[in-house]
Amino acid sequence: MTTARRILFPALLLGALALGGALWWWLTRPLPPPPEPALLLTPARFSDLADWTRSDPRPALDAFARSCALLARRPAEEPLGRDPAFGRVADWRGVCAALAEPAEDAERARARIEAVLRPWSASDRGEPYGLFTGYFEPLLEGSRRPDPRFPHPIHRRPEDLVTVELGRFDPTLEGRRIAGRVERGRLVPYYTRAEIDGGALAGRGLELAWVADPVALFFLHIQGSGRIALAEGGQMRVGYADQNGHPYRAIGRDLIEMGELPREAVSMQAIKAWLAAHPERTSELLHRNPSYVFFRELDLPPDAPGPLGAQGVPLAPGHSLAVDRRFVPLGVLLWLDTTAPSPEGEQPLRRLVVAQDVGGAIRGPVRGDLFWGAGPQAEYAAGHMRSRGRYWILLPAGLDPRPRARRDRVARGDPRSHFRARGSGPRAAARRRPRASTCRPPARPRS
Repeated sequence: MTTARRILFPALLLGALALGGALWWWLTRPLPPPPEPALLLTPARFSDLADWTRSDPRPALDAFARSCALLARRPAEEPLGRDPAFGRVADWRGVCAALAEPAEDAERARARIEAVLRPWSASDRGEPYGLFTGYFEPLLEGSRRPDPRFPHPIHRRPEDLVTVELGRFDPTLEGRRIAGRVERGRLVPYYTRAEIDGGALAGRGLELAWVADPVALFFLHIQGSGRIALAEGGQMRVGYADQNGHPYRAIGRDLIEMGELPREAVSMQAIKAWLAAHPERTSELLHRNPSYVFFRELDLPPDAPGPLGAQGVPLAPGHSLAVDRRFVPLGVLLWLDTTAPSPEGEQPLRRLVVAQDVGGAIRGPVRGDLFWGAGPQAEYAAGHMRSRGRYWILLPAGLDPRPRARRDRVARGDPRSHFRARGSGPRAAARRRPRASTCRPPARPRS
């Protein structure tokens, strides 16, 4: 080997090692965190809303009137939601008064809305489309007393469940919540679903009712409310009271990862069918989700259209939407443009709805969960709905949610003239100016 070759070979080897090291660093380098979700609101016109002129907004206005009734008990200068950009209670009282009188027909109802509200297109950093799912009010067979036919308890909220709003201790954790129990002076995680099903709460008198089917009870936890057909006669309505603090885990995703169901086939009905075909694996699969919901009996008249939502008013089937209230305040009207499942295939779903509920899985600026009501048709729609869609938020005509600096950009044609509401969290809080919006996450776990 010549001298040149003896020198060249080590040089090439060192170069290859350096190149390999650089490539390894590039492939294994820590990636920057994804950007925080941000609600962008852009001015729109009613003519931008597909099928607006053919819609009948009166059912949504009936639901809106129930939300308006709550405003009468709130201070006029209080912000409507957690972000002051959506106006004060006083701004919305005028809207409520203008829309309170029942309209004779759909055309007059639309005209009244157009006189006092303006649509704003919602997007997540410019992406207007998001995921829309559905939920319903299930009916279970049960009893107020334990019985061999009804061995599975529905629990009240335990007195030793401690919930902590972390934002009260650290502003950068605004909107975050944990739950647990105190053990030897320390807060520890609360019992999981498996532990509670194993008897962790037995003997404490927490049983609100007893039901026959553990799978139906599991899905009651997911829906957050339901009816119990009592063996003693009559029905009991139950609603969400609290949650054990453990994160919700979707067992449908587990079935996909286990190779038991293809992704495109996953629905509530498909999961129930799999569980019915594999009774020996039911507990194993259900216990993969550590989240556990506690309930309370709802004192509602028999003709109430639905259970109580997070806003504290009965939900309207087909017209109440669960949202992420970090971004969308409860009580506002939205124009929803998505699709709904049917045996004949997906059908357009364009209608006026009211933000009246929340859900633990409802996270993001453009994300919604539509309440379908009760009965087989509602169960079908809720179980199969997983649709791409968007919405417009209707705000009082005199309200501009954009800060003054952005309003000034409108005159200059600056594209940054939209309103932006960021999510909560350490990174968001660190870069948030004092006047920027701060919103909270939903409290109610549901798929």
